Amino acid sequence: MAHQPDPRLSIDLAGLKLKSPVILAAGTAGFSDELADVMDLAHIGAVVSKSITREPREGNKTWRILPAKSGMLNAIGLANPGIERFMIDIAPRLSATPTTVIGSIAGSSIEDYAEVARQMDTVDALPAVELNVSCPNVHGGTEFGVDPIALTELVSAARAELNSTKLFVKLSPIAVGQPSIVEVAQAAIEAGADALTIANTVPAMGIDVRTRRPVLSNVTGGLSGVAVHPIAVRLVHTVYQGVAKEAVVPIIGVGGVTDWDDAAELILAGASAFQIGSALFADPKIPARINKHLSRWLNTHRVESTKDLIGQIILPD
Repeated sequence: MAHQPDPRLSIDLAGLKLKSPVILAAGTAGFSDELADVMDLAHIGAVVSKSITREPREGNKTWRILPAKSGMLNAIGLANPGIERFMIDIAPRLSATPTTVIGSIAGSSIEDYAEVARQMDTVDALPAVELNVSCPNVHGGTEFGVDPIALTELVSAARAELNSTKLFVKLSPIAVGQPSIVEVAQAAIEAGADALTIANTVPAMGIDVRTRRPVLSNVTGGLSGVAVHPIAVRLVHTVYQGVAKEAVVPIIGVGGVTDWDDAAELILAGASAFQIGSALFADPKIPARINKHLSRWLNTHRVESTKDLIGQIILPD
């Protein structure tokens, strides 16, 4: 029988019961169970599917994923079979996945998102969906995630298509300027988000100095990995303190989690759960190790549950 995580690690994510705060990020773990050969999926709380759009997308040309000195550059371009093929070929097998599956939705218009949400709402094996409103590796992919008015319209439209399905919204990593990430988060919450995922990859670019050409076929893309972790911690803290704590809306932290202390930082900053992405490409055993060390962390702080440490950073006087 598959080993189960420490029961003290179980969480309630906006009414969604997960056996661990570990979630595999969209685009890094296939549609549901593709990593089962190299990872015990019973170790994780959930897996987020590859983002699905209304129409099929081939994605960007090679090169569309490359290592960087401090992480990974990617510009996959949301390659996916579209919602029609997803419903026919993939949805029927989701119930066999030994963990919770969260559907990821992307699009280029409000109507696109709403249609995919409508169809995913009919899949019993998808108790929640995550709106990818902040993808930096497609042209125009970050627009909804940085505009509170457009985001309000989008989240409201998706919310109207969902009955019992939870709605998570994956935000852009707005570090400075206006609108602030708190304003964007507030808009998502008021429009009906049950939880917030903070944040997507940071817009980035690489140039081959020998050829003077961009290294990515899309020219720009997203940076993930260890370099973005401190940014993610700050964004989670800012949104938790600025709006999510008072609104009692959980946060899923994401960005550069490669070990248990990275995960613990996000929890102390205000995250109820966290996603692992780039690190899975290097070592798919990371989730199991993080669970084990988080259990020891709970012992160190003499608490009974992960939830007892959410947002419990000790700030200076």
